[in-house]
Amino acid sequence: MAVAVFTALADANRRAILAELAAAGPATATELADRLPMTRQGITKHLTLLAHAGLVTAEPGERRRIRFRLRPEPMTVAQSYLSSLAHDWDRRLHALGSYLDQKAGKET
Repeated sequence: MAVAVFTALADANRRAILAELAAAGPATATELADRLPMTRQGITKHLTLLAHAGLVTAEPGERRRIRFRLRPEPMTVAQSYLSSLAHDWDRRLHALGSYLDQKAGKET
């Protein structure tokens, strides 16, 4: 699941779609195309990949129009992964800083 989420988030157009859904709520591909600088076909292609990653869900709307809703749960997977990486880097950078401080103290 994490690979699909990061693959989906790698594209700026898909991030723009997610941002629009987060800001304005559920929307159809046509509504998103009206708000973003992409064609409806392009939006649909990106929504398919976002749905595959679990980041959006398709819901039937009025007059058989499909509305897409943001699903934040998969973002938790990405956030957790990035948080663990940040923790590891923080630990390593702190150790490096301590080492450099000790080294600088010995040279003065």
